[in-house]
This record gives sequence, C-alpha cells and structure tokens, in this order.
Amino acid sequence: MAVFLILPLAIFLLFVIWPFVQAIYYSLTDWGGFSPTMNFIGFQNFVKLSQDSTFIQAVLNCVELGIIVPLVTIVVALIIASVVTVAGPSKGQIRGVKASGFYRTVSFFPYCIPAIVVGLIWAEVYDPSAGLLNGFLTAIGLHGFNNFAWLGEVATAMPASMFVIIWGFIGFYTVLFVAAIKSIPAEIFEAVRLDGAGRFRTAISITIPSILDNIQTAYIYLGIAALDSFVYMSALFPNAGGPNNTTLVISQDLFNTAFRKGQFGYATAMGVVLAALTLVFAGIVFLIVRLVRGREEGRA
Repeated sequence: MAVFLILPLAIFLLFVIWPFVQAIYYSLTDWGGFSPTMNFIGFQNFVKLSQDSTFIQAVLNCVELGIIVPLVTIVVALIIASVVTVAGPSKGQIRGVKASGFYRTVSFFPYCIPAIVVGLIWAEVYDPSAGLLNGFLTAIGLHGFNNFAWLGEVATAMPASMFVIIWGFIGFYTVLFVAAIKSIPAEIFEAVRLDGAGRFRTAISITIPSILDNIQTAYIYLGIAALDSFVYMSALFPNAGGPNNTTLVISQDLFNTAFRKGQFGYATAMGVVLAALTLVFAGIVFLIVRLVRGREEGRA
C-alpha cells in the first residue's frame, strides 16, 4: 500500500501543496515578477491590502457574487429539474411535464458555449445603441430604455453581470439535479402523492433532503466560480471594474496588479486572500448543510 501511495502523494505535494507554499512565501516579499531577487517584507502586503479601497471593493463584489449567484442558480436549476422529472400529471407514472426532454436540452445549451463567448455575446446584447435588449424593450413601448447603458450604470452593472453568469451555469446544474432526482426511488414519490402532498411540499420534504449532498457540492463549485468570475467580467468589462469598480473582482485586480503594474508579490497576497475567502465559503456551506441535515434527522 505504501508503494502505491508514494507516487500519488508525491505528485499531490509537488503540483498542489507546493504551489500554495510558494504563493504564501511570495506574498511576503516585494517580488516584481521578472527579477531573480526579492526582499522579504513580512506582512506589509497584507497591511497594504487592508488599506486599499479598490481591493476592498473587489472583495465586497466577490462576496456579493458568492452569495447571490449560487443561490439563484441552484433554486432555478432545482425548479427546472423538478419540473422535467416529477412535476408531470398527478395520475399514472411519475414523470415530468410534457416535452421535458426539450426543456432539458434548451436549459443545457448555454453551458455548451465557452464562458468567454457567453460574455462577449451578452456584451453585444447589452449594447446601448445596437443591443438586442434595448431594441426589444423599445419596440414594446418602453422608450425609457432607448440607449440605456446596462453595463455603464452603477445600479444595473452588477445585476446584469450576475444574470449572465447565472444564465451560463443553470444548464449544467439542471442536468446534475435531474440525474440526482432520478436516483430517488419512484415509490417514495408515489407514497407522497397518495398522502395528498402537492408538488411544492414534495420538493421541500422529499426532493431537496434526498439530494442534499448534490446541492452541497453544487453550491461549493458555484461559489468558487462566482468568487472568481474573471472570464465573464473581463468579457463584459474589457477595461476592468465597470462603473466605479462596481463589478471589479479580486482576480481582475490581481491580474492588473501583477501584469500591468509589475507587483507580483502584492498580487500574490491578493491570491492568498482569495484562497482564504474560498476556504471560508466552503466551510460555511459544509456547516449549514450539516445543521440542516441534523435538523432533518432530529425531526425523523
């Protein structure tokens, strides 16, 4: 067993753990990125980060994305998955609504498109003068949206960006939840139906508790993707940050600091903060799921 474990452990330490160790060390230096020398400066980079208003704004934006994007995506994906699997006729075999296969295909289609392409497409849709969205809204009589800059207004830049990210993710997690729901024995749904439970009660009492592990995994992956959001935000906002940095994320600030300002040590400190934020997010999700599962077991 030791012989079989040595090679995977060595690979894990070399390609996973060692880069983390290097990043932590570089974050404690003034490394410029292209010079062989660097000076150890301790926690000065982290102190500077705590006083950097741009970085603090990026952290707040990431927290907002990490809360809203996974929540909305999972709720919508669960609704679609339930509709196409168990929300069909109340009599006969347990199945989804009519043409459920078509709805599955349509919902999954956005995930087949690369994230950068999704961002570029929606940047054109949101275009103030020639965009499809403003053209449609103006055509139905909402002339207040004529030349409206969805990505140029503080009030709409972040919600519009969130919509793009959610739109791109829903399809994959719908398919994930469809597979999870289909693994639940049909007899359980039939028994609940005989007891007179409606579709909403069935979803709350049977479907969600039965696939809680899948929801936990989905929430963590979605949260990590939302905390990053580099590709989507770069496509929607080529100059990075949006109006008054309302859409700036840590990864964008990190990229600009490292490759445009040549401050790799300072940028690596940003990366360490992002990694810590991701770990905290995952820990909170695990804790919440554990509490929910404990409450369900207590009721049982």
